[in-house]
Amino acid sequence: MGIQIRYEKKIPEIKRRRLRQKIKTVLKDLGCDKKEISILFTDDKKIAELNKRYLKRDGPTNVMSFPIMERGILGDIVISVDTAKRETEKTGETLEEALLRLFIHGLLHLLGYDHERSEEEEKKMQKEEERLLSLVKEE
Repeated sequence: MGIQIRYEKKIPEIKRRRLRQKIKTVLKDLGCDKKEISILFTDDKKIAELNKRYLKRDGPTNVMSFPIMERGILGDIVISVDTAKRETEKTGETLEEALLRLFIHGLLHLLGYDHERSEEEEKKMQKEEERLLSLVKEE
């Protein structure tokens, strides 16, 4: 398994080793522990640039997924730490919980889930996100 995590945005509030372990737990549960994935933690400016370039949408978003579609490679996930921090004010989550939620959301997109496809698909994805979050909360 290859997990590449890059921190363009410093996150002193979290313990990197613990976050990596929780990411591994999620990947293993989904049967993806032998696949490669790249995760970038960045800021609003960088994710807004990517959002404009690839999705033609203005402004920052919380998470983006880029499937690679090659054997053994899941793809790339980009998470805005700035947006995640703002979301914690509304959700009451810790920053680690918000980052894990966004990672899981992005990962499910890489695996083919699409909440924009239908209301049924949205419910299915939300249920799986909740299941995976509860799995890593227990660690």
